[in-house]
Amino acid sequence: MGVAAAAALTLAGASYMPAGAAAADTAPPSGTPATVSVDPLPTWQVDGVVWSMTTVGKTVYATGNFTKARPPGTAPGNAKEVVRKNILAFDLTTGNLITSFNHSLNGQGLRIVASPDGKRVYVGGEFTSVDGKAHSRLAAFDTATGKLVDAFAPKVSNKVRGIAATNSTVYFGGNFFNVNGKSRTRLAAVKASNGANVDTWRPTADDDEVFALAMAPGNERVLIGGRFQKLNGAQRVGIGAVNATNGASATWTSKPVPARQGSKFSYVTDLFVSGDTVFASADGEGVHWFDGRFAAKASNGDLVWLDNCYGATYGIFAQGQSIYSVSHAHDCASLGAFPEVTPRRWQRALAETRVATGTDKAPPSNNSNYRKQPVPSLLHWFPSLAMGSFTKQYQAAWAVTGNADYIAMGGEFPRVNGKAQQGLVRFATKAKAPNKSGPLTSGFAAPTAYKTAWSKKITVSWKATWDMDNTALTYEVLRDKGTTPVATLKKNSSFWNLPKMSFTDANPPKGKHTYKIRVKDAMGNTITSAASKAVG
Repeated sequence: MGVAAAAALTLAGASYMPAGAAAADTAPPSGTPATVSVDPLPTWQVDGVVWSMTTVGKTVYATGNFTKARPPGTAPGNAKEVVRKNILAFDLTTGNLITSFNHSLNGQGLRIVASPDGKRVYVGGEFTSVDGKAHSRLAAFDTATGKLVDAFAPKVSNKVRGIAATNSTVYFGGNFFNVNGKSRTRLAAVKASNGANVDTWRPTADDDEVFALAMAPGNERVLIGGRFQKLNGAQRVGIGAVNATNGASATWTSKPVPARQGSKFSYVTDLFVSGDTVFASADGEGVHWFDGRFAAKASNGDLVWLDNCYGATYGIFAQGQSIYSVSHAHDCASLGAFPEVTPRRWQRALAETRVATGTDKAPPSNNSNYRKQPVPSLLHWFPSLAMGSFTKQYQAAWAVTGNADYIAMGGEFPRVNGKAQQGLVRFATKAKAPNKSGPLTSGFAAPTAYKTAWSKKITVSWKATWDMDNTALTYEVLRDKGTTPVATLKKNSSFWNLPKMSFTDANPPKGKHTYKIRVKDAMGNTITSAASKAVG
């Protein structure tokens, strides 16, 4: 579809925040959502990769490709390290491993989700046994007891990547063609009670893999995302919906994922439903193919917003009015935020507003159906997740989950904010966080002080620093060895916008003077620069 035709596509982005309300952080302006703190909280670690997580109450269930778990702050081989093969659970409020949930998958898990009542979690992937018992690529656990549900053992012929559940039915997708001895094309449903096929539900992802599923509110629609270009025999690129009873195609009005062109394509990697909206993450294979996130009405697919930040996105989660995602974003010009730079800089975790705040500020991605469509604002939350090497894909986080007070991220990262923390990490809202992450010292140099021969005035200039979870910083100018500032200035900054600042000391005492700059964030964290050269 050409750009001109795209104007006719339905948009549901009528809910806008005030223009310019993007400076959100742990202490945002009124009317702007707060983010969690950037402080990484102590969390048990894994020795491989976490592909997927889900939260039930305060318990996080994680699955992936790993063999051991160990306490926070410890290195591999620590005496307290324990065996955990591809699945584990930990407490979201403490980060502690839940020892009563101890199971083993003989292959990697790719997706884990909870039933709506929270009584079960379902895991899908490439395994064929759980705890030595035959469970072919799909299994269930009782959250009350932590036990494997033996009666739920459908036989799936190949990998399961996406799962969505009601309390009675489990819908799943991937790259399989047979379930319980019956033909299926990458999508199937089974009974939660015994894993038997639901034969009335047989939609097809005709030409490529399914990656994610979600239930629309009311459980009448199953939302499906993946690499496919056709769903139920009709063109439906990357995202669509089907009836939860008979699998018939259901209304989906928007076209957020561009159609494949040869070896170049985009696809949906994750879906998360919150309220009446589904939030989705995408990966683009090809330069400037859609890599970002979009939001749509779960009831009909009307587009709410779509951002074109480049750098593949792998997971997405809604917490209140903030949307968290994990990616390797390197160009967010679409949101009027950080641009592409050389050498390239990757920001591997992002937060955005739940609602649209304006329109796209950059050209559309390749083969896009939209330009100048509604976009959210990027919120000021920039933790540093180090690139991992376990998967040889050289990414950091692959999954994100949480509740109203905490966010958890899982992946293959070895460090968070420069501190050793492998594979799992937690962040908390301001009320529950230590809030000790302050202005950064890196690159924050001593100010320059100078005066003209004919004036006693001394001008002090410096380049602003930035803070990973606070936009607005307070700069105090200190003269000589004094601790009481001679001037106080406030300035917004970010890693891509470090403004130059200055102050003129109009009536300094006689003699030569040095100056320092003390910087504070909203939480009271402080750094102080080195002193300038003496002038006078």
